[in-house]
Amino acid sequence: MTTPLTRQELLQLAQAQGFADAGVAGVDLPQDEAWLQQWLDAGMHGEMGYMARHGTKRSRPDELRPGTLRVISLRMDYWPEDAADANAVLADPSLGYMSRYALGRDYHKVMRQALARVAAAIAARIPHDYRVFVDSGPVLEKALARNAGLGWIGKHTNLIASDAGSYFFLGEILTDLPLPIDAPASAHCGSCSACIPACPTQAIVAPHKLDARRCISYLTIELRGPIPVELRAAIGNRIYGCDDCQLVCPWNKFARTASQPDFRIRHGLDAPRLTDLVAWTSEDFERSFEGSAVRRIGYEAFIRNVAVALGNGPGDDATLQALRARCSDSSELIAEHARWAVDRLVANGAPAHQA
Repeated sequence: MTTPLTRQELLQLAQAQGFADAGVAGVDLPQDEAWLQQWLDAGMHGEMGYMARHGTKRSRPDELRPGTLRVISLRMDYWPEDAADANAVLADPSLGYMSRYALGRDYHKVMRQALARVAAAIAARIPHDYRVFVDSGPVLEKALARNAGLGWIGKHTNLIASDAGSYFFLGEILTDLPLPIDAPASAHCGSCSACIPACPTQAIVAPHKLDARRCISYLTIELRGPIPVELRAAIGNRIYGCDDCQLVCPWNKFARTASQPDFRIRHGLDAPRLTDLVAWTSEDFERSFEGSAVRRIGYEAFIRNVAVALGNGPGDDATLQALRARCSDSSELIAEHARWAVDRLVANGAPAHQA
């Protein structure tokens, strides 16, 4: 059979839309499907009910979109070159740390538009039925990207590319074109397990196994209710997501900075002062995160996260005053976390009187 599109042609179309790499995978994922089911059965997805809601469609692309023969997997780098040093921010308890993927425009919008343009460019050469997905769709994107040759799944469960580390987004084009399948990427973590002890909450319970219920990204983004008290101290000053397992990964010495201008830092959120953030109104939140992925967690959850971070910092007068202003907040979620933070600071030696 004459191939309708070579890998080099596919890569050129992808790079023209800001993607760094692209590959093609088949639709069969039996081992990954079994692994996913074991993970779900163990309850490690926590309150992310959507992980189980679609049944086998998540691991069977041809059920998600009937007629699918191949999945085109694409990679887009996001590391913001001009961001404040991540480790320096994490070491300063007066600042809030936000996962570096979230400092610019919402990647879902950027990726979806770019994927649609690639799919349309393919269709201009050879007609095909397709559907594009970013991670908001029920797709086993890391398994498909591995099978498409884009990288291997590391012990921290993120995809790693030997020439680009792990600071990138993944997207998929489900197509009915019988494209040649790429060779899967081989794993190269070797004996390294730096990511496992680096996790502040010990969420990586074994190589390649993440208990989302302990993961800071889950706790600060996916969880809508109270953060478990026993995990709050370990969150430190992380207010949206966590990069620790990636920051220690030696493969990220090859990480590439974002080429998309949409991923540039907005509103100085690479190193924001926590006492400023905790005083934000809902209008401040909406304005600062307009067009950002952070906006989807909502105002209450964001201030909840900031209150926890302040409780893990120094108990100076400015911090106590900012927190006490939130202790009687109309949102009980915010008020409870603010009270916890004040109590923690007082227990650690901060003055118990009103600052």
